[in-house]
Amino acid sequence: MQTTTVETAEQLGLTADEFERIKSVLGRTPNFTELSMYSVMWSEHCSYKNSIVWLKTLPREGSRLLVKAGEENAGLVDIGDGYAVVFKIESHNHPSAIEPFQGAATGVGGIHRDIFTMGARPIATLNSLRFGNIKDKKTQHLVKGVVDGISHYGNCFGVPTVGGEVYFEDCYSTNPLVNAMSVGIVKVGQTVSATSYGEGNPVFIVGSATGKDGIGGASFASADITEESAQDLPAVQVGDPFQEKKLLEACLEIIPTGALIGMQDMGAAGITCSTAEMSAKGEHGMIIHLDKVPTRQENMKGWEMLLSESQERMLIVLKKGREEEVLRIFDKWDLHCVQIGEVTKEPRLKFYMNGELEADVPAESMVLGGGAPQYHRAYVEPQYFEKIKAFDIQNIEDVQDAKATAERIIQLPNIASKRWVYTQYDSMVGTANASTNAPSDAAISVIKGTRKALAMTTDCNSRYVFADPQKGGQIAVAEAARNIVCSGGEPVAITNCLNFGNPYDPEVYFQFVHALKGMGEACRKFDTPVTGGNVSFYNQSPDGPVYPTPTIGMVGVLDFNDRMTLDFKNDGDLIYLVGRSYNDINSSEYLHKIKGVEFSPAPHFHLEEEHQLQQAIAKLVKGNLIQSAHDVSEGGLFTTLLESAMHRGFGFELKTNEHFRKDAYLFGESQSRVVVTVNPADREKFEALLHGLVDASEHSVRYEKIGAVKGSNVVVNGESWGTTEDWKKKYDTAIEQHLEH
Repeated sequence: MQTTTVETAEQLGLTADEFERIKSVLGRTPNFTELSMYSVMWSEHCSYKNSIVWLKTLPREGSRLLVKAGEENAGLVDIGDGYAVVFKIESHNHPSAIEPFQGAATGVGGIHRDIFTMGARPIATLNSLRFGNIKDKKTQHLVKGVVDGISHYGNCFGVPTVGGEVYFEDCYSTNPLVNAMSVGIVKVGQTVSATSYGEGNPVFIVGSATGKDGIGGASFASADITEESAQDLPAVQVGDPFQEKKLLEACLEIIPTGALIGMQDMGAAGITCSTAEMSAKGEHGMIIHLDKVPTRQENMKGWEMLLSESQERMLIVLKKGREEEVLRIFDKWDLHCVQIGEVTKEPRLKFYMNGELEADVPAESMVLGGGAPQYHRAYVEPQYFEKIKAFDIQNIEDVQDAKATAERIIQLPNIASKRWVYTQYDSMVGTANASTNAPSDAAISVIKGTRKALAMTTDCNSRYVFADPQKGGQIAVAEAARNIVCSGGEPVAITNCLNFGNPYDPEVYFQFVHALKGMGEACRKFDTPVTGGNVSFYNQSPDGPVYPTPTIGMVGVLDFNDRMTLDFKNDGDLIYLVGRSYNDINSSEYLHKIKGVEFSPAPHFHLEEEHQLQQAIAKLVKGNLIQSAHDVSEGGLFTTLLESAMHRGFGFELKTNEHFRKDAYLFGESQSRVVVTVNPADREKFEALLHGLVDASEHSVRYEKIGAVKGSNVVVNGESWGTTEDWKKKYDTAIEQHLEH
């Protein structure tokens, strides 16, 4: 075996201290195969070594949670009637930056495997995408490749893409963010654990053959992106959605047989990760014969097989004597199902190649929470905060031509319709029950055979987090919850995808620590514990880090009869703004993109005020007192009204409030506000309910009547701004004009 040195370790991404730690664990110097295994398992991507101490501070317990965060591949939440929802969000940022189609496609495939490896059937996909300036050719190439990859894999695999978000900011030019979320349904008590136990039980690899694609992918995802990263193409996996569809059906078919001990998908670090995690959890070990692994390429070395991240593969452990019935199922689906080893009582992993021992390591030493290192990084307040503190709204002239400004705002890439993106996704494939095409703040899917539905959303305004990481982290959770509530649901839990720059940069780590503090505070307020997720560091190029982007994936539950949509319903309905208005243009699209101000505070937000608002909206929905609900977010009040009007072609009349600057009232993005419409016959009951919530407290719910649904024209302060149809054309086509020329 090749001897290794500290230089070898550093070439593999390990530090000198970590090399010494591995020597101490093994009681000897590791060989190259063993060191390669530790290099991926102790990479940031697999071990969370620079984040785990802060992840542990997030609320991870709740009455609905059936497993705690980190116990399984994804979160498992009881939603009643004998059902549970399994969901998770993960990143595939670095691969997508290098090879956008396969990077995004395999991101979708990987997150689905996390769901069905637990025995759940995926029913919905969401995503959160961030790109650079839409005018740049490179950005346009990345957008097209990523969207094509997501749509190809999702549409072929047969799971609908029901929601998501797309942002364009210069800081994502080199480092696009591709976060994919999968949601599945399983009956309580029918889940599978990623564990291994029972001396002598057989270990099988099932699914696709193993190739050299994806080798070192976990380490690749734990480094900054540079111009040389294009040379790392072997670190990008290749996906086959039809193969994964067969794997899904075969895996779900073997679960009811009772032959299964445990199952784990092969994602980052492949065979190394799946054998280590299953063995550590079951407090057993494995003997694995690598020469029995089905391969796509000849003469693969042992370390290449161990590190390969080839897609559409699972590791399963069966009860001894039950092999034949499982082999028949996989043969029916025309998939590899090959025994490559067996479970041992001694909790060590021993890998052989043609009878020769390639690696011998303690399983526990490799995994998160076991022997992997955990670091406390230094952090310091970013210097750019001084520029934020210097911002004064008095130095910004109020808007003069509100109509012309509104026309520019609704065509900004962060606000304009994402029609070009979502029309490429099949939102109905593979399911007759997903009611996802009516417009609401969250995506809705009905569970077959019931009136119970799931409300799902992904949310994060990273500009707010950049401006104030703690408040921005709170807002990300709060907006997700607000979207669920505005859709008629009750928020139950979150998953998160934490996208940040280099953790060794103290200013970046400050953003990370304070964003998690804010997220934790908001999760406790809304009783939405964290079920798990993903940390993606090193989203940083020589130009600097991306905005701190802690993407929140949230799931809520509702009776479908309580569903609320955002579209105006009837001519003559009254329009109310529920929540307080402020003279606030901080970090708004208006201030940043129209006024060109890069540094300003986060918009107004107070956690208690938000909580009171959401409780009020929930009562209005339950009481059938509103016709529509749509939260005020990017673009401000005017954009919210326009989005509610466009779906059915209604016009509206709006009267601005003279107590506020016109730009703040129309385009400000202060939080905790929702636009609702009310049938005039319900006006007294509506106002009475809200009036009962107004008290002397600083954070009680306020409301004001701001207009009415009327005709087909947009009328502001008595002035006609043209037809809703004209506004819709501008809103719908803005992004397409950049991507289709």
